[in-house]
Amino acid sequence: MKDCVLISVVIPVKNGEPWIENCLKAIEAQTLHHQTETIIIDSGSTDKTLEILKDYDVRVISISPEDFNHGLTRNLGVTYSKGEYVVMTVQDARATNDKWLENLLDGFKLSDNVAGVCGSQIVPHDKDKNPADWFRPMSKPAPVVHSFDAVSFQNLSPEEKKAACGWDDVTAMYKKSVLEKIPFRKTSFAEDALWAKDAYAAGYTLVYNPVASVYHYHHENPDYTYKRTFTVLYHMYRYFGYKPVESYNTFISKLRLIKLLWKESSLSIRDKWKWYNYNNRARASIASAIKDFLNTLNKGEQVLDATHEALCGIPPVAPSAQG
Repeated sequence: MKDCVLISVVIPVKNGEPWIENCLKAIEAQTLHHQTETIIIDSGSTDKTLEILKDYDVRVISISPEDFNHGLTRNLGVTYSKGEYVVMTVQDARATNDKWLENLLDGFKLSDNVAGVCGSQIVPHDKDKNPADWFRPMSKPAPVVHSFDAVSFQNLSPEEKKAACGWDDVTAMYKKSVLEKIPFRKTSFAEDALWAKDAYAAGYTLVYNPVASVYHYHHENPDYTYKRTFTVLYHMYRYFGYKPVESYNTFISKLRLIKLLWKESSLSIRDKWKWYNYNNRARASIASAIKDFLNTLNKGEQVLDATHEALCGIPPVAPSAQG
């Protein structure tokens, strides 16, 4: 392992065989790789992940599957890190270019008060990935800086709080010293958004730099989409008081989907029909989850808690057939 470490990359891993090599190769290609260490927190892989990791300059920390927690497992990675900065990512993400870490680090130059810098997830134009999610930038990406004290953050609307805390541990860099003061909380989901809320409350500044991008995609089935949507809504309500708008998957949205798919000349008619049906099923699952969430909330928060525990007590895991 390296003696002079500026950046520690922490990756929670379990059965990452289909993706982990692409993730690590992209880290090795970084301009700052000579100042970077990679820490793997493996929670009981049963495939060839651990065998693959032997070919890479990484430090592997093994924990039992029962001990994994989205917040606490990342804190464990921080305790093993040597860098001044800690990057969080996941096993099925890969940097889009060799300046991913450099672009994250640049965000700290905007203010001495910056505690963390968050990048963006994008979906490449691959035919095995949902064309509705393909990366289509509308303007040149530029950093966005958010800074609140505890009072001003509380005065934001739920929608504003949710937007300000759109943090993403698929591509985020932190000052290690801040993570030691404000660790991730024990939570089954959305540890990143909750950390952002805590950072604002402590008076820190956060930066969103979309140029620091990674490729990341999950092929979903309706059951996963429903549960993921429900647990996201649950945590956004619990953390920020956010309630969704029930109207979703409207006739207008379907027309927009048809227009978007029709314009993709790289897709065959058969592919367009396949992805139209895929998106319709996904959107129906989202609409159903929104409706059920609001109906459950109307019955009281105790009912909401019990329903969420029954549905998502074990956090939903994306189907692994595709990355």
